[in-house]
Amino acid sequence: MSTGHGAHSAPAPSAADETQPHHDQRAPDRGPAPQPAAPTATASGDPRPAGKPNGTAAPRTSMFASLRIRNYRLFAIGQAVSNTGTWMQRIAQDWLVHSLTGSSTAVGITTALQFLPMLLFGLYGGVIADRCSKRKLLFATQSAMGVTGLVLAVLTLSGHVQVAHVYALAFVLGLVTVVDNPARQTFVSEMVGPAQIRNAVSLNSANFQSARLVGPAVAGVLISAVGGGWAFLINGLSFAAPLIGLLLMRTSELHTSKPVARGKGQLREGLRYVRGHPELIWPIVLVGFIGTFGFNFPIWLTAFTSDVFDAGAGTYGTLNFLMAVGSVAGALLAARRGQSRMRLMVGAALVFGVLELVAALAPSYWLFAALMAPIGLAGLTFNVTANSSVQLASDPAMRGRVMSLFMMVFVGGTPIGGPLMGWITDAWGARMGFLAGGLISAAAAVAVGLVLARIAGLRPSVGLRRGQPYVRFVRRDEVTEAA
Repeated sequence: MSTGHGAHSAPAPSAADETQPHHDQRAPDRGPAPQPAAPTATASGDPRPAGKPNGTAAPRTSMFASLRIRNYRLFAIGQAVSNTGTWMQRIAQDWLVHSLTGSSTAVGITTALQFLPMLLFGLYGGVIADRCSKRKLLFATQSAMGVTGLVLAVLTLSGHVQVAHVYALAFVLGLVTVVDNPARQTFVSEMVGPAQIRNAVSLNSANFQSARLVGPAVAGVLISAVGGGWAFLINGLSFAAPLIGLLLMRTSELHTSKPVARGKGQLREGLRYVRGHPELIWPIVLVGFIGTFGFNFPIWLTAFTSDVFDAGAGTYGTLNFLMAVGSVAGALLAARRGQSRMRLMVGAALVFGVLELVAALAPSYWLFAALMAPIGLAGLTFNVTANSSVQLASDPAMRGRVMSLFMMVFVGGTPIGGPLMGWITDAWGARMGFLAGGLISAAAAVAVGLVLARIAGLRPSVGLRRGQPYVRFVRRDEVTEAA
């Protein structure tokens, strides 16, 4: 699930930085990672990776190019089945907790417990991912996730389930996710190689969002017909698909790097590495702000449905469906791009925030609903671009720790942002809560965009072209010469 930036402000990894196929494996350099070359910029304000000729257009690729690779195809099929089961469990779990307690707060506690381990221990998961074989690690984590679903199914179907059981299993699932997330994110590059990372990350997001269209609908039917316990059982069994896929993979075709040897200070080493690379730290900062404050749709859509539009569960489901459609479209469009640009990442984040502001002020249900798909598209475009570029800009020996930090700030911010946005929504209304999330997201996009432009030696230039005002970024020395 899932799901960098890189492009024009972030240099693409050199050949020396990329992993080698398993049969031609080389040990990574144990010395300090080389600093990326400074980016250059075109006159149009389009900073490009060092070593790339100016004016080179970003090549387009086939939307499903990664699926031509057998190992990734097995992985994608397994994830499609497992993701559908995961969405089924999410819906059934929330319904079960609410049925047991009659409390929305209890539902929020369950969600917080599931994401809290990522906030507390997320960086350690990256250290483990860098030390171990990603394929073997995923086999262990996916098995553990399946077991949690089966245990919850047995407790529910036998009639012995209590809310404490759900809390405990949600926390255990969160602990497993701490390791599973960075291992799964970095395993993508081992399956497809550097040339297809962007495409594969985009297809992963499309895979997860497509399951979001199917899983809740199936869960709703099961809960109404036979009870939520069967949704938990199906989710637990669904993990057999990714496990079989992992077993059938051809290890000789994986682009593996030698696992990092156990040593002291590896967590601090990862943080220093990210801090020393602007093309990593600033996108992660932006991901943290938007993940914490901008992606609180369960809170806002529920509040708008009940308080603003005075509607029921059908309307809530429709809004989620429309957002999922936009998310799938955003992921598929991202899969066609040959490059992930910094300006695309920042621009998508800004558009995402602005669309949230517009939706918060929408006077009618129909306008609000019409904005859900564009919001989903912009949000997924931002997330996919940030994810793929961070992976490409990371040294293979550091990639697990970098991606664990990425996922920690994106997912781990939920226990912080969720209660805060919920409090604002309860205290000042649904519109003010949504407005606050959009305002923070847009402001963070502008701030990070200006910082990245300054690092790249760019500054904004405002002018008129054919009578129309425009804003672009140009090199500082060009502005000085023009003056």
